[in-house]
Amino acid sequence: MGLSLTEILIIFVVILLLFGAKKLPELARSLGRASYEFKKAKEDILKETRELADASEKAAEQEDNSGK
Repeated sequence: MGLSLTEILIIFVVILLLFGAKKLPELARSLGRASYEFKKAKEDILKETRELADASEKAAEQEDNSGK
């Protein structure tokens, strides 16, 4: 379910009317920075989750090996 070209153009025109042509580049920069920060935070969370899962698996393996 994506946006068609017409829908994108309508959204762009509404944004242009709301913020004006002078504020549009600043708004685009802010959106770009926010997108970058979101992706960076998501990658950090995924990395920490993987590390915790690996540590948990190692602890479980050690527990199994010590019980035998």
